[in-house]
Amino acid sequence: MNRAPVQTTLYSLSERPPQPSDRRSGERHLTLLRVGVVVIASHRELCLIKNMSSGGMMLQLYCEAEPEQPIEVELKTGVSVAGRVSWTRDGQAGVTFAAPIDLVDILAHDGRGPRPRTPRVETDALIYVRHGASTFRLRAADISQGGVKVELAAELPVNAEVVVTLPGLPPQPGAVCWNHGGFAGLSFNQPLPLATLVGWLRQQRG
Repeated sequence: MNRAPVQTTLYSLSERPPQPSDRRSGERHLTLLRVGVVVIASHRELCLIKNMSSGGMMLQLYCEAEPEQPIEVELKTGVSVAGRVSWTRDGQAGVTFAAPIDLVDILAHDGRGPRPRTPRVETDALIYVRHGASTFRLRAADISQGGVKVELAAELPVNAEVVVTLPGLPPQPGAVCWNHGGFAGLSFNQPLPLATLVGWLRQQRG
């Protein structure tokens, strides 16, 4: 059986920003790309980081972008880098950083301390959370592939097993990670596929 090649985020210490890939669009790949968040035109959107160098990066975008447009990319480490869109093609975009970054330091940061959280995107959707025999209708404040932050309309104990239902998606089993300040963090047992989450966010925005 033929196996699809694995596509992962490629890092380079070069200060030259990545250029458009000449990979054929028909190739099939297993995606292990790094997920990030772009802030563009005052909106936060999820993206995939295909290549990254000290001078820029190549992104798979799920939103519109134009050359020379200012952009900020937030990495899973919490580090944000600013730059401008240098080119766009077939849903991909090149970003040139405003100044070269220390890529070695960013990669070293990834290997230290607790595992960083997946990027979150703000939302204002009403979702359902089932805990035992009770089902609560709660407002989601932000969401990621790994979970959702909700405004508390009822007490949800930490470590409680819950089932989260997002409008239009199958129920997602999970657990309460934290609970304080009027909010609770719920983690999914299985991360949402990026395409599923992006599609859901687009539906919520109409």
